[in-house]
Amino acid sequence: MTSEVIVDVQPKEISIALLEDKRLVEFQKEGRSASFVVGNIYLAKVRKLMPGLNACFVNVGYERDAFLHYLDLGQKFNTYNKYLRQVISDKKKLYPISKASIQPDLEKDGSVQNILQPGQEILVQIVKEPISTKGPRLTCELSFPGRFLVLMPFQDKVSVSSKIKSAEERARLKQLIQSIKPKNFGVIVRTVAEGKRVAELDTELKVLLKRCEETFTRAQKATKLPELAYEETSRTVAMLRDLFNPSYENIYINDADIFNEVKNYVTLIAPESAGIVKQYTGKLPIFDNFDVTKQIKSSFGKTVSYKHGAYLIIEHTEALHVVDVNSGNRSKSKDGQEANALDVNLGAADELARQLRLRDMGGIIVVDFIDMNLAEDRQKLYERMCENMKKDRARHNILPLSKFGLMQITRQRVRPVMDVMVDEVCPTCFGKGTIKSSFLFTDVLESKISTMSNKLGIKNFTLNVHPYVAAYINQGLVSLKRKWQMKYGFGIKVIPSQKLGFLQYEFYDKNGQEIDMKEEIEIKH
Repeated sequence: MTSEVIVDVQPKEISIALLEDKRLVEFQKEGRSASFVVGNIYLAKVRKLMPGLNACFVNVGYERDAFLHYLDLGQKFNTYNKYLRQVISDKKKLYPISKASIQPDLEKDGSVQNILQPGQEILVQIVKEPISTKGPRLTCELSFPGRFLVLMPFQDKVSVSSKIKSAEERARLKQLIQSIKPKNFGVIVRTVAEGKRVAELDTELKVLLKRCEETFTRAQKATKLPELAYEETSRTVAMLRDLFNPSYENIYINDADIFNEVKNYVTLIAPESAGIVKQYTGKLPIFDNFDVTKQIKSSFGKTVSYKHGAYLIIEHTEALHVVDVNSGNRSKSKDGQEANALDVNLGAADELARQLRLRDMGGIIVVDFIDMNLAEDRQKLYERMCENMKKDRARHNILPLSKFGLMQITRQRVRPVMDVMVDEVCPTCFGKGTIKSSFLFTDVLESKISTMSNKLGIKNFTLNVHPYVAAYINQGLVSLKRKWQMKYGFGIKVIPSQKLGFLQYEFYDKNGQEIDMKEEIEIKH
């Protein structure tokens, strides 16, 4: 299986696509101004105690206060709290965590009002992004993830990933980390650390310790709250850190700064793989070039087709996701209805496992498969679903089919479900139902080009249009594009873009920044 990562960097957002055998399996999109990312650490104030919920609300700067439950304070909260008080009170030098005095563990059945007071300053980490009407979810058990290790201050335990099966290797890693880690730090050894040498693990441990020290230094020097003490690495690097696999063949990026950032990171964690990071400099939009745009448009939305005319209908409610499996217009199997139902259901299991990763669907998912009479067929379907979900990094649980033919799945949810609108608002009539003659569209474009060239003095720019329109503009020996170039200058480029509607257009300057040439009627809508 070949794996490739395609990163599309735009002025307002970054999109990351993971392809396996050229097929889109994961897609993440995030605004470049987005904050409140899982992993960020804030020095913030407790705003309100909720004894009934045994929790409190903390102001981390989000429009809704973040939620912190008593159990998320962590067993070592007393040690952490005493150390934090010490750090905040002494602004000159940072007292080392390894010398922090150990306090008694927090009682499991204690009450939040005996531990915290409104206005108290605490260092909290986001474990769940704001979803729907809920604010972020917090913890006081801080963790600093790396590629091989996760560092946890104020703990003293070394845990090894359960996915490392060899008892000898588990014992080796545990002993190795015990010998190099400082006092008052816990470490979780990740699956990818299997077989790694002490030098690699020690290097990463030092990086994580420095990161932890910098976080407390920022908290110490904070002047106004809430203060961002530690920012999770950029979405591109964070995703690569969790996903990175030596089997990756290519990582393509269309932005020089992000390319350098990723290149440096990969050089640090896997020097032998540094060559797979490549900067994309083609004229076509990067997602169009790698056939990602088409796959996004066909994979998102309410109805998702898969093999032989069968399709899934995916509905999202506040409480759960509901998936209905339909055989569609496929021809009946010569082996009868039961074989036909099994074939459709197995195909649905393959597509659904992909959709869960692709949309990052979380919470409860209920799937209504086509009814099957044979118990062995139902078992086969359950086993297929379990096998497909092995590639999924999110924690999940799958129950066998109920007597109603329903399968229930729970999947860890840490960020809002990825919902890409594939239904386009008509860009030409804006809901009126009537449009100007499409033959006049090129006249509209020419008037925009004339304005830019003659009035605004912009001579070098790119016009992005639908592929059909681009073909029309470029056709013939003396094409429309050539006429425009003769009239307004040779700095005009015409690029086909699959993301645009039939009569949509976008202008970009030579630095890739969009030039807004929309008419007033277009802006209103």
